[in-house]
Amino acid sequence: MSVTAVLQSSTRKCLMLHFLQLRALSGAEAVNALRPFYLAVHPDFFGQHPREREVNENSLKRLNGYLETLQKSGSRYIEPTKLTFYMRDTKDSSSTQTESLSSGFRSVSFTLRTSDVLSTVMEVLGSCSLSVEHMQELRGSDQTKGPLKGVVPFYRPIKWNKSYYAFTGFRDPEQELEQARRVEPVLKVWLKNNQPKAVKKHNASLPRREELSRLKRELCDRFDLLDIRWQRSWGVAHKCSQLQSLTRLAQQSPDALISLQGHTIVFADQSGMNSSGHVLLGTMDVHHQWTKLFMQLPSFRGLQHQTDCLKERISFLLGGAQVVHMERLGPARPIAEHYRVLSTFHKKLLSQRLHLHPRSLHGLTMVLEKYDTPAHPYKSLDIDRSTPSLHQMGHFIIPSTCDPTHLQHFLQSHAPEARHLTLQTNRLLTEEGAALKACLQTMSLKSLSKEPSISSSQMIQCCSRLQEQQPPLMQGLHVSVSHFYSVLQDGELCIPWDWHS
Repeated sequence: MSVTAVLQSSTRKCLMLHFLQLRALSGAEAVNALRPFYLAVHPDFFGQHPREREVNENSLKRLNGYLETLQKSGSRYIEPTKLTFYMRDTKDSSSTQTESLSSGFRSVSFTLRTSDVLSTVMEVLGSCSLSVEHMQELRGSDQTKGPLKGVVPFYRPIKWNKSYYAFTGFRDPEQELEQARRVEPVLKVWLKNNQPKAVKKHNASLPRREELSRLKRELCDRFDLLDIRWQRSWGVAHKCSQLQSLTRLAQQSPDALISLQGHTIVFADQSGMNSSGHVLLGTMDVHHQWTKLFMQLPSFRGLQHQTDCLKERISFLLGGAQVVHMERLGPARPIAEHYRVLSTFHKKLLSQRLHLHPRSLHGLTMVLEKYDTPAHPYKSLDIDRSTPSLHQMGHFIIPSTCDPTHLQHFLQSHAPEARHLTLQTNRLLTEEGAALKACLQTMSLKSLSKEPSISSSQMIQCCSRLQEQQPPLMQGLHVSVSHFYSVLQDGELCIPWDWHS
């Protein structure tokens, strides 16, 4: 075995011991850990290669959606997601699944089957043959916590001498991150360079945008729909094709859509009804499958009524706390699965009735979670899936398997903190709405939105700074606050919330 191979093996083993001690990654930490990956696949680096750029844009959207779903506590099983990226070529690329291209970049394809954010970040970096040493920095904010039981402690992060990188040809992650910080563009400069491209794409998308608005308005008016939404951030052309498909079905079989009256339609990965009562239309399904779903809606509505009754009974037993779904934490589960979870939890509460005053927790909310047990690549990191917790936004996260006696003690002892966090969250949401409205008017934007991983405080800070700068190059455009710069296929401008001035 060569010296280089020995060094690589030693590094990976030490890093694996270190990763076993890591706590679950937050959204911001995941983005920071994936910064080298974003630098390698960012669409802006593929301006002369429109096909590859579009592939990276679409794959980044799917990856971000995958991470957003995982960020909610105890996320359920997620369908495996195959991703393809075009990466700028590097010296240390040795993956057997990559295809080198003569244009200076290579293609990488891999399938995500991970069940937590940490594993996903590791899988992405590993599949792309990128360094993982920079992830050791994430441990810095968690030094006060001791190592996990049964894991050999690894206190000193490996920091190779500069000669190691010169000898092996590997990239120095510290040097690369420092370079990334130095070359991160200033907002005004980036807008000046990319505004013409965004305007061109936006103007080209205007006919499709008008068509999308028209189709949506006609379908909502004709069948008395509450709304039409999309589970993923598809492009305008994709959304138009979905509405056109539904319109053709309405023309061929108008009676089939009558049962949709009063519902919200969501174009999603699979057809059905979710726990919020929204009708899900699978984008890969054919008209026959949609029609079959419409015929099942009466039984789904009956099941929804039963779930509402179960929520009321559970609320009464838990001092008035309401069972809710938080869209920021991921998509709602199917209605049938939600009913089973509620029913099981309700029976568990009845078997050991809690001694809570009927209104002692009134005004508080809880998310009921059913934890599956998929194979975990880092079993030492598995949390106790029967322990309730309090989310930073103020709602309780209650595992359906938790012990009722322990649950009562937890709810009573954490109720004051939950009320404080709830008030704080509501205050921030109000401030965010006001800041967003003011920013829209001041800068004459067409629209202003944010990714789910951007917190209210981050959005407020971003909007306040934008109003101070008042960059004129954003007028009349659609802007999304994200973690990195990008111009999407329909002309939307993505800017990081912590942009540099």
